Amino acid sequence: MHDQAENLRNKLKAATAGKAGKTIAIVSGKGGVGKSNFALNFALGLIRKGKKILILDLDIGMGNIDVLLGNHARHHITDLFNNQYALHELVEHGPEGLDYISGGSGLGSFFEMNEQQKLRFYQQYETLSKMYDYVLFDMGAGATKESIFFILASDECIILATPEPTALTDAYGMVKHIINNSGKMPINIVMNRSVSGKIGYKALEGLQEVARSFLKTELYALGILPEDPIVQKAVMRQTPYMIYKENAAVSLAMEKLTASYLGQMSEVRKGNVSSFLGKLKQLVKQGGGGYGN
Repeated sequence: MHDQAENLRNKLKAATAGKAGKTIAIVSGKGGVGKSNFALNFALGLIRKGKKILILDLDIGMGNIDVLLGNHARHHITDLFNNQYALHELVEHGPEGLDYISGGSGLGSFFEMNEQQKLRFYQQYETLSKMYDYVLFDMGAGATKESIFFILASDECIILATPEPTALTDAYGMVKHIINNSGKMPINIVMNRSVSGKIGYKALEGLQEVARSFLKTELYALGILPEDPIVQKAVMRQTPYMIYKENAAVSLAMEKLTASYLGQMSEVRKGNVSSFLGKLKQLVKQGGGGYGN
């Protein structure tokens, strides 16, 4: 225990002079599309590419990253405010070097932070984010007045949808919320649970075209993930499917998707000069984020 504490202190000391990791909000227009499972396995895919990852579970009242991992978190994000823990003290450890902060339950108070609490989060996050290459925000489904504060501050976002018409409509609604409030934030689309590649890519292209025509914005198609019975089996075992069966169709697709994210899309992201910390600081000064239609 002493060695672990000393190691963490050394990491925090080094982080104060480092560069903040990229913050990615992972969102969906509706529940039930597999967002948290995507966040977990996407994180593992990035770790296997040599990246240091933290998942911050911000799913309002329904945080389940620790449930998907079969872990019982000692602390939750609400302890940052309710019990005055430092943010780094809330970090739990998962498989393959994955770090995460549990969302727990009853998060209403967290998303109704006053200005002092927002400033505390900013100050704590500034140090912690420098310990990671990427911090993934697992947001609750939909856009609320509270959660939009964190979505707008992110460097970019990934919207998860399925090819079902209702899921596509809700995904478009989420894109509209983000564009109307944040302007030029890079938005990536992932089509989950696609019964075939043809159906998945057709849904992606359709969503891109609608956004291009009506919102005058370009969505980046990150990839598709197939409908695979291995996903449900892995959930029942409380094991990420990337670990449960590495050669499953969905695991191989996730490996390809993470490679695409780190590779061919990197040039697009170089134009995004506004950092999470810079935008968060500005939102704190303004007293919160906007929430347009």
